[in-house]
This record gives sequence, C-alpha cells and structure tokens, in this order.
Amino acid sequence: MPLSIHLENSLNLKNEVDKENKNEASPVKNEKKKQVKIIDKTSDEPLLRENPRRFVIFPIEYQDIWQMYKKAEASFWTAEEVDLSKDLLDWEKLKAEEKHFVSHILAFFAASDGIVNENLVERFSQEVQVTEARCFYGFQIAIENVHSEMYSLLIDTYIKDKAEREKLFNAIETLPCVKKKADWALDWIGSKKASFGERVVAFAAVEGIFFSGSFASIFWLKKRGLMPGLTFSNELISRDEGLHTDFACLMFRHIKNKPTEKRIVEIISNAVEIEQEFLTDALPVALIGMNEKLMKQYIEFVADRLLVELGCEKIYNVENPFDFMEHISLEGKTNFFEKKVGEYQKCGVMSKKEEHRFTLDADF
Repeated sequence: MPLSIHLENSLNLKNEVDKENKNEASPVKNEKKKQVKIIDKTSDEPLLRENPRRFVIFPIEYQDIWQMYKKAEASFWTAEEVDLSKDLLDWEKLKAEEKHFVSHILAFFAASDGIVNENLVERFSQEVQVTEARCFYGFQIAIENVHSEMYSLLIDTYIKDKAEREKLFNAIETLPCVKKKADWALDWIGSKKASFGERVVAFAAVEGIFFSGSFASIFWLKKRGLMPGLTFSNELISRDEGLHTDFACLMFRHIKNKPTEKRIVEIISNAVEIEQEFLTDALPVALIGMNEKLMKQYIEFVADRLLVELGCEKIYNVENPFDFMEHISLEGKTNFFEKKVGEYQKCGVMSKKEEHRFTLDADF
C-alpha cells in the first residue's frame, strides 16, 4: 500500500476523532468522569467476559500473560536507586537550547505516565476480567508511578526557578507541544465508540511510539557522556516501557475481535505523524545537535517494528539510523561493565519452581 494512502488514512482518522470530540466533552475539560461499564456478561470477547474466578490467581490459565507479569515484577526499581549527584554539574554545562529541550522532554514524560495510568485505572483494569492481565496492569500502575516520581525529581533537581518548575509540572496545560500528544491519548481513554482492540493498539502506540524519539534523544546525551543520573533512569524506564509495549502486543494477540489491518495502520501512522511533528517542529531535536531527518526515520523504524508485532505489514520499510540505539536496554543489551545496568532483576523472581526445591545433590 503506497505511503500516500497511509497519510490519507491518517488524516481521515484525525477527522473522525475531531468529529467525535465535538459530540463528547474533552477528557481534559470534563470535570465529572463518566462511569465506564465494567463487566459485560454476554461479551464475545474472552478477555472482557465475566470471570467469577478473577479474585483468585491460581490455577494459571494464561501462562504467557503470567510470565509477562513475573518479568515486570522481577524488574522493579525505585527512584531512590538513581544517583543524581553528578548531574547538576553537567546540567550547568549545557547550552540554553539544550536545557530547553531536556526540560520539555521531562515535562512530557512526567505528564504522560499519569495519562497511561489514567487509562489503566479507568478503562483496562476495569474492563479486562483475566486475572493474569489484571496482575500485570496493577504492577504497571505501580511502576508508572515510579517513572512519574523520577521525572518529577529530575525536574526538581535541574530547574531552580519556581515559576519555570510549575510550568513544566503543568505541561499539559502550559506547553502546546505536550498538550497535543496528551490530548490524543486522552481522547482514546474517553472514547465510547472505539473498540477495546482499537484502544489496545492506541496505547501500544503511546508507549511504543510517543516515547521512542524522546528516549533516543536522551540516549544521545549518554553517547556524549552527559547526565549519568538522567541517562541511567532513562535506561530503566525505556526498558519498562518496552515491556509494556510488548504486553500490549501480547494482549492484542489474545483479542478475538481485532480491528482491521487498515484501521491498525491508521492509528499507528497518526501516532507517527504526531511524534515526528513533536520532535522536528514543536521541540526540534536539532536543539541538542541531532539530525531531524534521521529522527523521523527512527520513529518510522520503531512504528514498523510495532506493526509487525501487531500482525501487520511494514509500511515505511526503513532501517534503524541510530546505531547507538542497538545497544540500549530497549532490547536488554546494556554494557555489563558499567557501574550499574538497566536490566537487573530481583533475585529469584524469574527462577523456575524446581530451582527452589531442597536437594543434597547440588555441586558446591
């Protein structure tokens, strides 16, 4: 399918969402939250069908979903584990435009994790009746809180001016470049017309595409040897978000009533356009010395990878232009000789049941 058709589909999607928003109050402005119908006893979607055993975990019915939960559990960390003591010296060395870029990226991240949690609390964790998935969503909510705390700590550490800090903490209202991305995600949360499958794809795009360029831009700073606390926390968070995107794709594979490939491509290509505009027009990566054309290509590369995971064909067919991203924790390939690494796991969480049994036959 030619790229021009995808762009036309993307425009149709935007018009459709805009039309829906005229009929429904915007989630940002609507102070009274509408009650979501939680359980549909007659649903022909297995993930959403009433499950009277959802209050008890065992026996495990969805082993693949359960293993994703255990993987998330094994990777838990807290903001206190990240050392920011050396970052301030590097921050003072940054140019004014570099400080502007980094602070606005942090502002987007600080708000976006809260939006992801809004979807999990208000929609997914109420709608999905599969116990193993609810376990994952519960843990995801906890780690998204850690992410939001981490970004807030970074802003608090770097930005000394109180008014500027408040502006960044309220980025959804004060920064137009952040508001556009936030509104796109919030519209999907508030949509009463979109199917569960469409919303799963949309939030796979939020965590898989909306974060991708921003993660890459911060890892660009790591390549320059700057901001060790920022780049290490970014490594941990990008690993978590990679897992969350993988989980969204896993849930999608379990969905019986999937959107058409055309619809999936519309959602993903629309997200790509917004992310490309964010990092080349609204908050250009040129501010930190990155190539804007290559950043656009990288976002398309990430989108193609996500489309394949969702069972679709690639539409951009481009290579990864950033070699440094091949060695990042998005794929669990951190340098183990560094002081700390981003793919550590809690001891014993991912071990097999047999490994916990007492034996006298062990080799010492």
